[in-house]
Amino acid sequence: MRNWRAMIRRSLARSTRGSEIAEFAMILPLFFMILIGIFWFGQAFRIYGTLTQAARLGARAAVAPQCAICNVPNNPSANAWNAVQNAMLAADLNPNLLQPPVTLPPVCACVTGSSNNNCNGSGTSAPPVSCDFSSQSNICVQGSTGPAVVLSSPGTGGAGECGISVSFVYPYSFWLPFSSLNKQTVNLRAQAQMRLETQ
Repeated sequence: MRNWRAMIRRSLARSTRGSEIAEFAMILPLFFMILIGIFWFGQAFRIYGTLTQAARLGARAAVAPQCAICNVPNNPSANAWNAVQNAMLAADLNPNLLQPPVTLPPVCACVTGSSNNNCNGSGTSAPPVSCDFSSQSNICVQGSTGPAVVLSSPGTGGAGECGISVSFVYPYSFWLPFSSLNKQTVNLRAQAQMRLETQ
């Protein structure tokens, strides 16, 4: 009886070896595609997090008050660019690949001391505040020269605070063979706004 059981086990093992190898050979490419996809989408998520943090740091540096004892002029656009550049270099990303967004963020000029900062006070949209490219051309800093920008309009339930907006895009290329995303460039966008400091 033991021999009979052993013979059945051997015959089952022989008959399933070929099918297991064939099934494994069919699933292996799909498995590697999933692993490669997880890696490249994980990289995109990591870069997007870095860009968001860099935009926040740039906006924070742009609104920092001028040093009262320093004898150098305060340049908010240069401050923002230096902060963004340092954050990008710390994450081992090339800051020279940054570009200003093609479509500017829709922010309006802010009138300091006004109780009605609602895009010209009428609820209609004013033309966006232009970017300051005086000291750099890689990122868009709105509100650093001339009037600041409205961060939260009273017409939408905000407090009508004034501040600075920093935005940019970063090109990212996927490598997913046999898919529509292979060697496609996606522009990852980041934007941050900060309230003006008054110290």
